[in-house]
Amino acid sequence: MTDSWRPRLVALDVDGTVLDHDGTLPAEVRDAVRAVTDSGTRVVLATGRSWHGTLPVVEQLGLQGPSVCSNGAVIVDFPPEQIVKAVTFDPRAVIEKVESYAPGTLIAVEEIGRGYRLSGPFPHGDLTGEMVIEDVEQLSSRPVTRIILRDPTRSDGDFVALAERLGLHGVQYYVGYSAWLDIAPEGVTKAAALADVVAELGIDAADVLAVGDGRNDVEMLEWAGRGVAMGQAPTEVQDVADVVTGTYDERGLVTELRRWF
Repeated sequence: MTDSWRPRLVALDVDGTVLDHDGTLPAEVRDAVRAVTDSGTRVVLATGRSWHGTLPVVEQLGLQGPSVCSNGAVIVDFPPEQIVKAVTFDPRAVIEKVESYAPGTLIAVEEIGRGYRLSGPFPHGDLTGEMVIEDVEQLSSRPVTRIILRDPTRSDGDFVALAERLGLHGVQYYVGYSAWLDIAPEGVTKAAALADVVAELGIDAADVLAVGDGRNDVEMLEWAGRGVAMGQAPTEVQDVADVVTGTYDERGLVTELRRWF
């Protein structure tokens, strides 16, 4: 990276990067993001959130163009709303393993733009949109963009062990801060989806600034020309980043964006 380097596209994780973990968007973060778009530089959200959970953030920030949702399984262009890409897989094998190895684990599968079908109620605030309770057979009945596993009684360490025990092959998985496991089709990552986005825009990965704080951001931070980890990110995320900025509470994203814009 030369002294004259400047981002041509900024890719931002949402929760813990743009929003705090209560879903709040501070004015100084909003203003820093808008300074980027006001310069004519594209901002693309790249998030584990579903599209209907991402849309309110897009609107708050006044963004236009593509958003990468569901950890890269879904790309939506807005406005007007258009699903550009949706990668699916057969959930049956994963759900059968979960039922065998970790009975009682809550299971949800995403319905793009609407909500979720799920095995039982998730903790309040975990998911947004329409919630439809189904049995395991119904949940397994058709291809999905992702599966979410949740057990409020387990730690994230428990879920790391569960993921290893499940021996998940043919899928991609991410363990969240709590006992949350996100399972997507093999090869689906934020980085892979962003590669599609920048190819369409005629921008190189080397010209992308990416900022994130979660395990599902690792590939994105490795892929981007400048990968920045938030200060509260797990060690394995910080280790792959080019730079570690301040924590969310220290307004690490604002510090990074104001460096360039």
